[in-house]
Amino acid sequence: MRMVDLIAKKRHGQSLADSEIDFFIEGYTKDVIPDYQAAAMAMAICFAGMDARETARMTLAMARSGDTVDLSSIPGVKVDKHSTGGVGDKTTLIVAPIVAALGVAVAKMSGRGLGHTGGTIDKLESIPGYRTALARDEFLNCVRQTGISIAGQSGNLAPADKKLYALRDATATVDSIPLIASSIMSKKIAAGADAIVLDVKMGSGAFVKTLDDARALAGEMVSIGQATGRETVALITDMDTPLGYNIGNALEIIEAVAVLSGEGPGDLAALCVELSANMLYLAGEDSINVCRDRARRALKDGAAIEKLCELVEAQGGDASYIRDPSKFPTAAATGAFKAPEDGYITHMDAEGVGRASMLLGAGRADKDSAIDHSAGIVLKHKTGACVKRGDTIALLYAADAQGIEAARAVLGAAVTIGNEKPPERPLIHDRIGGNREE
Repeated sequence: MRMVDLIAKKRHGQSLADSEIDFFIEGYTKDVIPDYQAAAMAMAICFAGMDARETARMTLAMARSGDTVDLSSIPGVKVDKHSTGGVGDKTTLIVAPIVAALGVAVAKMSGRGLGHTGGTIDKLESIPGYRTALARDEFLNCVRQTGISIAGQSGNLAPADKKLYALRDATATVDSIPLIASSIMSKKIAAGADAIVLDVKMGSGAFVKTLDDARALAGEMVSIGQATGRETVALITDMDTPLGYNIGNALEIIEAVAVLSGEGPGDLAALCVELSANMLYLAGEDSINVCRDRARRALKDGAAIEKLCELVEAQGGDASYIRDPSKFPTAAATGAFKAPEDGYITHMDAEGVGRASMLLGAGRADKDSAIDHSAGIVLKHKTGACVKRGDTIALLYAADAQGIEAARAVLGAAVTIGNEKPPERPLIHDRIGGNREE
């Protein structure tokens, strides 16, 4: 078998056999196939596409290219949740404790933020002492003892995806639905879950900007999940404006605690209830409506916030910061972005808000950048709000005044003010998958 023949076959729009896909992924992972041939294959896939069988096979091959996590020693159905990334998206910090508090074990490996999107691991590291780097046995023992663990991804989890993604990023082949879907799902499958809930973000702050593209990506990932024996549901959720009001690591922990305490922004709480309900549903916990009710009760009766405290303590963190979020340090420099004129906020570009937060120090431009856990943005108004000239739209937190000025300039381009109130966008645009009878 020769790689050049497989590239030509795919370039002409033909389907690759399972053995050919395995040959490509295994050879590239082991450095037998050079970057230039892998790049040519990625471009051929980008132009010619892949059918459902091909995409599922490539996902499995990437999932098996390194370590996999065996969760069989943990009783019950293990359900994972994945977000495709957004601004102010702290849902894992809320959803995982809700689901674990209701008796469904959550063994979750999460990632760090890069660019304008935040990462769950960075947020958790805002809590003094919280350990995100756990050995495999330690990770599993934490789940057995507390019903929950949120840790960083293994260094050798789906290494084929890490190599291929870096190559795609440098060769303008990132925006291929089969390649995106296999990248995401290979890591979810390697992480060992029995079922998967996907939060596919759509809008200005998401990777996919249109509903059609979001449906295509969600459908592809659901098909992969089903083809690999994992029941999978995808919710297409709005990311045209930031989720909640706090953007930045410690700031998002504070807002997550508010929701877990029965307070917090309505959009964030509603989405977390829906994601939790779908996770419970896939685990066989009653109808979707009953699961929603159970999730809401876990927020009201304190069970969810207590589970977060239990998680933090189990992984070495100081849970007093959860019980009293005022203990989180404030940034050295503060400022505000104010409305330049009267009117309605007709659009708040979520990606622009995310980039402003990154300039304040809350995000990283590359994987080695340091972040400031106290930096970020607290929004006072979002899309649809009526403001007067001089009203504070956002409070800004940074290490120095230079960051404040840079972020203020970016927000000036991200926030549009007009004379008419814009139509309200739905929080959840669609739900795809979910085979269990409701």
